[in-house]
Amino acid sequence: MWKVGYGLALLGGIVIIVLSLAALAHYPLYLPIQVPLAGYFGIGLISLILGIVAVFGSKHVNELIWGVVLLIVGFLAGGVGGLLAIIGGLVGLLSRYA
Repeated sequence: MWKVGYGLALLGGIVIIVLSLAALAHYPLYLPIQVPLAGYFGIGLISLILGIVAVFGSKHVNELIWGVVLLIVGFLAGGVGGLLAIIGGLVGLLSRYA
């Protein structure tokens, strides 16, 4: 069952990375409702770092600390990729502790 969590977290991290690269390139794939204080470059850079952490953490999704990290990363990243990272972290934790 942890492989499902791994797959969801990995897919979420990849989606976060793709959307952050689109934000950095000012491609209209990423359209926030409001312009953040850091601007498009800042939000794209932060999302890129969060996506890389999600991809790396997906390998260890059934460990407690990485499951919690994926939940936090998914919450901070937001969007579809963040939701997938949150669900992947939850599934990984549930497969280990339930």
